[in-house]
Amino acid sequence: MNKLKRDKQRAVVAALVEGNSINSTVRMSGVAKTTILRLLEKLGCACSRFHDEHVRGLKPEAVQCDEIWSFCHSKQKNVREENQGKFGHGDVWTWTAIDPKTKFIITYYVGLRSPLDAYAFMDDLSGRVIDIGTLTTDGYGAYPAAIRETFGRDVNYAQLIKVYRAERPDHARYSPAACIGTEHKTVSGFPDPDEISTSIVERSNLTIRMSMRRFTRLTNGHSKKIENHGHAFALFTMHYNFARKHSTLGTSPAVAAGLADHLWTLDELIGLVD
Repeated sequence: MNKLKRDKQRAVVAALVEGNSINSTVRMSGVAKTTILRLLEKLGCACSRFHDEHVRGLKPEAVQCDEIWSFCHSKQKNVREENQGKFGHGDVWTWTAIDPKTKFIITYYVGLRSPLDAYAFMDDLSGRVIDIGTLTTDGYGAYPAAIRETFGRDVNYAQLIKVYRAERPDHARYSPAACIGTEHKTVSGFPDPDEISTSIVERSNLTIRMSMRRFTRLTNGHSKKIENHGHAFALFTMHYNFARKHSTLGTSPAVAAGLADHLWTLDELIGLVD
């Protein structure tokens, strides 16, 4: 990576964080694919380390959590017999926790959608916050036990359970089922009814799909290796939190959360590797 000039590094990173695939970034920048992947690996690891070390001690008024589906190597139904049960082949779920006020992504976790993964995700979240006003998740059944084990029984926690229409025409098989209502369920503590929502974290899911080609549906830009999937998400999170101006904030989520005093440049982001 030291042989790649900074202007080329900047061009590669700018392309990746704006949702371009690896191959299109090769065509746009003229940088070899192996070099781009090597830069992604080193920068992804650096972003992950920075996030782990510096995103601590937060006191969000509310936190919204959700999981976003993707796949790696091949779709679950196409996983070869010898790769069945191997993580990185088939379904991959990325869990995120976001502060709806500052739009800051507090933590993320790349794994499966299981009780063990729910616990690992919540355990990491609990280590990054001192207090949470109201915690909201969707209706996934593994959340309550994971939150009880990591936060205790006094956390102000509620689930927002969506009710979907069952009947769907054949032409809508690639579209989500229509939501016809929601139900609030208080699980523990005294969550603020006005803060029981998952709308902000669900909107961030759209940003994720638009900002990373690996998450775009109905394309062949999906991750082929789980390691690169993790590196890409670490880079996305760092750029989103520190270097991307949020339209409703007028600055970055990190500045709004008090974790930065200015909007980072791409050079500062790349400098995490130096």
